[in-house]
Amino acid sequence: MKIVIAGGTGYLGELLTNYYKKEKKNQIYILTRKQKLNSGNVHYLQWNGKTKGYWTSLLEHTDVLINLTGKSVNCRYTKENKEEIYQSRLQSTALLCEIVQELAFPPKVFIQSSSATIYRHSEDVQMTEEKGEIGIDFSMDVCKKWEEVFNNYEFSKTKKIITRTSIVLGSNGGAFPIMKKMTKLGLGGKQGKGNQFISWITEKDYIKAIDFLMTKKSGVYNICVPNPIRNKEFQKELRKKIKAPFGLSATKWMLKIGAKIIGTETELLLKSRNVYPEKLLDLGFEFDTKTFKEFSIQ
Repeated sequence: MKIVIAGGTGYLGELLTNYYKKEKKNQIYILTRKQKLNSGNVHYLQWNGKTKGYWTSLLEHTDVLINLTGKSVNCRYTKENKEEIYQSRLQSTALLCEIVQELAFPPKVFIQSSSATIYRHSEDVQMTEEKGEIGIDFSMDVCKKWEEVFNNYEFSKTKKIITRTSIVLGSNGGAFPIMKKMTKLGLGGKQGKGNQFISWITEKDYIKAIDFLMTKKSGVYNICVPNPIRNKEFQKELRKKIKAPFGLSATKWMLKIGAKIIGTETELLLKSRNVYPEKLLDLGFEFDTKTFKEFSIQ
């Protein structure tokens, strides 16, 4: 296949690149703001996510275009950071969509990233693609507008997939290595009341889900296991897995102080993401790991 990944030098982009590059006949093109040397069948193309460039013509005859571009939400929600979070997603998505519309031989599939955080805080009702309730705070609005930009464009020759991805757990990056470190330091107790749900998926199943959706119909898909877990149960199981003798809990006000010190927001820990992958399951997708107890820590 010919695969183009916008924002492919981030955590999820590298997971997908490392998987698809194993097949030497695949040609992978990464759109990135960084300067990187090509390696084997992986080619790095510089872009700014705002304007067209020499790389535009390389989207012709692409099998799959995957858009993962966007500033990390793991930061303080200052006015400047909020604006960059919005624009880094909206501008790049609009740019790619405009180009796809203009191509003579556009990508067969366009997979647009979104987030499971688009749904409201929920400790009771599971959020499916059809019945999930979209909230109105900052992070939910980012996802809503992100998807709106993508949905504003119609493609006659390109299938459109939106992936509402939950936390991806693995040792290669993302939030999980930090979770493990904090737990090893004795800070692996519940956060806040501990009743909030964590929706998650393993690295292996995330890659498997993206690969699976390439051949499925257009639509919105929740990318998470069918068994979200409450924060207090997650922390208890994590302590058990890494043999941490104890874990200090943190109240909401303690988390607010800590978040300010390390430059992030408490929402990442306290929001209850109670999400269910109904459409994936209806299509027959099989998870290798369904529960956190089954999850193997490397």
